[in-house]
Amino acid sequence: MKLSVVVPVYNEETTLAAVIARVLATPYEKEIIIVDDASSDGSARILAELAARHPELRPFRHAQNQGKGAALRTALEHVSGEIVLIQDADLEYDPADYPALLRPIVEGHADVVYGSRFLGGAFGRVHLYHHYLANRCLTTFSNLITNLNLTDMETCYKVFRVEVARKLDLRSKGFAVEPEITAKIARMHLRVYEVPVRYAGRDYSAGKKIRPRDGFIALWAVLRWGLFR
Repeated sequence: MKLSVVVPVYNEETTLAAVIARVLATPYEKEIIIVDDASSDGSARILAELAARHPELRPFRHAQNQGKGAALRTALEHVSGEIVLIQDADLEYDPADYPALLRPIVEGHADVVYGSRFLGGAFGRVHLYHHYLANRCLTTFSNLITNLNLTDMETCYKVFRVEVARKLDLRSKGFAVEPEITAKIARMHLRVYEVPVRYAGRDYSAGKKIRPRDGFIALWAVLRWGLFR
């Protein structure tokens, strides 16, 4: 099966090349669809240099910054593989986990796979308890609304059969895209699996972009997409 890796990028010049190198090293037929969401640092230059050397890369750029959800929406319009995997560009998640993430779909068990940071991956950085607590609370609230039994709704690693990805019709522009995806998956009554993944969370001094207000936005998004179509 051909793998479509979709990578939203915003001001990730310090990690972008390393992430793409790790994705390229994975042993799959693949395309890497990268959407630069109007970065103001050197991300666009780095992406252009990488694309010139690697034909697997398909770069796109937004003229104005719109958010992660908008970048994913653009990327999903261009996928051509049978499996779609979301990869952040910040080195918090390791492409070495791709075999575990893809296995339930490749073996015919799953339509969607979430990579959970809370199921006991190979390693996980001890990091920001308030951020951890917010993630667990949002996941619990989402589970109450969607009736899914997830441990990590906010994870970056979400993998779909392509026919599922094409039905998502994403509307959220920012980080609210995570509960939107989950609510829409729940309404499709699909086979959803979770697998443990390693996680090396970064702090705000290293460029982490999630802020406390994003938690309140996500809370509203759980209600918006979970209760209303």
